[in-house]
Amino acid sequence: MAKPQQTENVTIKAPSIQTAKFKIVGTAPYVQLRFSQKAIKTMMAKHRAGSQANKKKAKEARDFDEDFRQAMHVSTDGWPGIPASAFRNGLISACRLVGFKMTLAKLSLFIGEDGFDKVDAIPLIKIEGKPEPLIMHARNATGVCDIRVRAKFWPWSAEVRVSYDSDQFTATDVANLLQRVGQQVGIGEGRPDSKMSAGMGWGTFSLE
Repeated sequence: MAKPQQTENVTIKAPSIQTAKFKIVGTAPYVQLRFSQKAIKTMMAKHRAGSQANKKKAKEARDFDEDFRQAMHVSTDGWPGIPASAFRNGLISACRLVGFKMTLAKLSLFIGEDGFDKVDAIPLIKIEGKPEPLIMHARNATGVCDIRVRAKFWPWSAEVRVSYDSDQFTATDVANLLQRVGQQVGIGEGRPDSKMSAGMGWGTFSLE
C-alpha cells in the first residue's frame, strides 16, 4: 500500500528593495571611450560586403572632432551620461574588499537610470560637467601605436540612485560600499580597478 504523500509548507519572503540617492563629486577626471556608432556601422558594412571588403580602398581622412563626439554616451534627450553598469559593476567589485559574496551582490544591488543611450539603449546616469577631448597615444592588440580620442569630464558630479535588498544590506552599508567604489575601484577609462592595467588614476569620486 502506497504511503500518503506528505505536504510541506514553503514560505518565501517577498524582497524588501529600498532605494538611496547619493550625490557624488569627482576627485579625478572621468574619461570615457565608448564603442562608437561609426565603428559599428563600419564593421556592419564589411560583413555585408563579404569578400569584396578585402579589396583595398582609399583611406579616409580622420576626423578627430567626430571621434570625440563618438566617444561619449549621449542620451535620447541629448545629455551626456555614465553607463549605470559602471556603478553596479563597481559596487559588486568592491564587495571583494569586505568579504561579501559577489554572487549575492549581483542579486541585491541595482542602479536607477536617468535615461537611455540614443545608440544602443544602455541605461545612463546624467553627468554634470563639460566634456572636452583627451587625445593620447595607445597600442593596439597587435602592438601598433595609434591615437585614441576620449571624452574627459573635469570637474564633474552626478546623482546616483542605488536600489538594494535590505535583507542583505543597510543604507549605511550601501553608502560605505559606494565610497569604496569612489576611492578604490573607480569608473570609466583608466580607473584603479581597470581589467587591462593598474589604471591612470582616473574615475575616482567622493560622496558629498
